[in-house]
Amino acid sequence: MTKPAREGAKQQKLVVAVSSRALFNLDESHAVFENEGKEAFCRYQIDHEDVVLEPGYGFTLVKKFLAINRQNPDEPLVEVILLSQNSADTGLRIFNSIAHYGLKITRAAFTSGASPFSYIAPFGAHLFLSANALDVRKTLAAGFAAATILSGSSLKHPTEQLRIAFDGDSVLFSDDSERIYQQQGLAAFADNERQQAKTPLPGGPFKDFLSALQHIQNQFAAADAPIRTALVTARSAPAHERVVRTLRAWDIRIDEALFLGGLPKGEFLRAFDADIFFDDQKAHCESAAGHVATAHVPHGIVNEA
Repeated sequence: MTKPAREGAKQQKLVVAVSSRALFNLDESHAVFENEGKEAFCRYQIDHEDVVLEPGYGFTLVKKFLAINRQNPDEPLVEVILLSQNSADTGLRIFNSIAHYGLKITRAAFTSGASPFSYIAPFGAHLFLSANALDVRKTLAAGFAAATILSGSSLKHPTEQLRIAFDGDSVLFSDDSERIYQQQGLAAFADNERQQAKTPLPGGPFKDFLSALQHIQNQFAAADAPIRTALVTARSAPAHERVVRTLRAWDIRIDEALFLGGLPKGEFLRAFDADIFFDDQKAHCESAAGHVATAHVPHGIVNEA
């Protein structure tokens, strides 16, 4: 049940940008591009523009985001936009596939081979989900949440509720503490977190995205919220205290918090029934990929060349 809007409250729409290769499986046509070049790729796409594309790794996530709008179709809470390196001409196949699946995506940017990340800001996107790691890095460097989707979900989700899991350091939070761990070791990290327990962590690239998710949650009674969030972190006590106090200082609620003390995250993500998991360490993403859809956030010290 949707809560009545507060008088004078401004409706804030969550905007998610997705690349064509994250939304649909374009492996076949991408292989044509890699092996035969751009002209052959363009011919292939035009010749196959009436052939519906198979869903990609981000398809289920996009579908669940758009399903939130069924609760209040007159004032949608979520918009999904398409950012594609295809040309408008070759992109016709993508929009034909969007129409086939009944996805309400009406806005797009086709850049004919150029990186589309510069359109994140004009569209007001809170998240860019792509299969192109370079575009993702550029988007993060510009100050926006972005991730490279690495796998699809192997789970069968029994409900339409969207479940999103995040790592902490370098994703929701800055990599300040992670730098101490990587450069000085676990003992120095733990000592720093005890000393700084009451000092909120700086925000990471996904702070604003989490805040936008909570804004949607706040429009619903708790039992009817269409989104559920989880923090899944390698931290353990006593390093948990700073995390709890940071979220409190931000006035952001997260539904579940798992402090795993270095245990593998995959089984816990499966138990949470995550639709997607965002982590800065590619090895963690690859480990979790056998259980849930994963997306790599190439941010922070572990991703520096």
